[in-house]
Amino acid sequence: MPTDIEIAQHAKMQRITPLAAAKLGIAEEHLEPYGHFKAKVSLGHIDTLKDRPDGKLILVTAISPTPPGEGKTTTTVGLGDALQHIGKKTMICLREPSLGPVFGLKGGAAGGGYAQIVPMEDINLHFTGDFSAIALANNLLSALLDNHIHHGNALDIDVRRIVWKRVMDMNDRALRDIVVSLGGTGNGYPRQDGFDIVVASEVMAIFCLATSIDDLKKRLGNIVVAYTRGNKPVLARDLQADGAMTVLLRAALAPNLVQTLENCPAFVHGGPFANIAHGCNSVISTKAALKLADYVVTEAGFGADLGAEKFIDIKCRKSGLRPSAAVIVATIRALKYHGGADLKTLTQENLAALDAGMINLERHVDNVQRVYGVPCVVAINHFTSDTDAEVAMIKQRMTALGVETVLATHWANGGKGATDLAHAVVALCEKGAKAHFVYEDSDNLWVKVGKIAQRVYRAASVDANAKVRAQIDKLQESGYGHYPVCIAKTQYSFSTDVQLRGAPEGHVLDIREVRLAAGAEFIVMVCGDIMTMPGLPKIPAANQIDLVDGKVQGLF
Repeated sequence: MPTDIEIAQHAKMQRITPLAAAKLGIAEEHLEPYGHFKAKVSLGHIDTLKDRPDGKLILVTAISPTPPGEGKTTTTVGLGDALQHIGKKTMICLREPSLGPVFGLKGGAAGGGYAQIVPMEDINLHFTGDFSAIALANNLLSALLDNHIHHGNALDIDVRRIVWKRVMDMNDRALRDIVVSLGGTGNGYPRQDGFDIVVASEVMAIFCLATSIDDLKKRLGNIVVAYTRGNKPVLARDLQADGAMTVLLRAALAPNLVQTLENCPAFVHGGPFANIAHGCNSVISTKAALKLADYVVTEAGFGADLGAEKFIDIKCRKSGLRPSAAVIVATIRALKYHGGADLKTLTQENLAALDAGMINLERHVDNVQRVYGVPCVVAINHFTSDTDAEVAMIKQRMTALGVETVLATHWANGGKGATDLAHAVVALCEKGAKAHFVYEDSDNLWVKVGKIAQRVYRAASVDANAKVRAQIDKLQESGYGHYPVCIAKTQYSFSTDVQLRGAPEGHVLDIREVRLAAGAEFIVMVCGDIMTMPGLPKIPAANQIDLVDGKVQGLF
């Protein structure tokens, strides 16, 4: 079997202009090509689509991530190709990959095997420059803030209460906690600071939740960057930064159009992580896709306890979007890992471990069906090591929950390998869904966190030290209590302990830090040991990436 990048390099891509015209009815004048195989669709054209009826929105989510992987993006792509294969007008909506995981541990985010979006190399490496624009806008605000303080500090900013960080799209643990402005008075006032990764930036969240250029500018202006000596918030608008930031982002806000290996059109736009941010592609691209296709397949980051919850409680709440059906992706290998099996033995039949690990899948199914109110199907991302007895066990357990289980082979067979899944999803969409939120807007911030912790994570309680409790109470009193909460925690467990596999109960959700995202309009609750600037592993993926005879190698 060739590698992912070898498959992608031999893809028979269609030029993006004729593909957009033939499959989406988008004329050439509404595209801004970036080479032959990717283009941005103009926001002006997207505005003309608003009176068209919406297609069906399908959410792809997964069990809790494991080292052997689950293949959620691969399944999203395979399902899109399969829906096209059975005659449905389909689009795919995905997030853009961050260079952090591309060069770190996780690799790219363009799918795998024969279920990929292409051009895979471009998508995983810089793409159309959206992340660079987001980083520049974020760091311009940082520069303007420090410059304002240096030149007299007319806003009376308390330099001890600056909350805005710089960002870069790379895992660099050395920049988590730093000191800036050393070297003398000409360089500003020394203070402790730090970097986040771009995907954790509030600018990224705003970018993905904005509905127009005007909405983008308003949200950017509402960013709280610091507090005065009188404890009043200082906004980006107060620094007159919102206009220039909007200019930097104006081209990036148009969705990126690419295609799958089977020439199914796909929007790839925006990219917040679901473990530290809200984990969904842009509202603009999702809404546009629903006007252009009858079925739109999108994904939310990591497991259904993180990505799907934020998709429902943040993205859908803010945008009016509602999924008609959900796909929960699982692999037999990953379920055995959740059941306690050693990594080295995951390709061996182990019904006892599978039986023990099924609790993780069952928890996610319960959350999606009962807590979020979305009908779902379970997709087993098939591996050759899977045995008939293992598949039968999953089907039996899911049948008891009233959920269909479909074996999908899209990684090896492309869209043809997921046609059964496509038919199952179409049938679910016809039933009608009434998605609902985990908490109400009117709930206070403590109640919102508590409902997520208890209903989704099955935690016994929520804990925080006195300082964090005071900050949450202050945000509530200051008028931010109606905002959704975005919980930043490990993706590997329902708890904040990465070692607790399966479906732990009775644990404590410990809130370590609170961040106000006034422009994105949510409150970030940082829990456990999660970092908003990840580090590279001992052997990063970057060590294997190279350019040989003009071809990229080692990218996955």
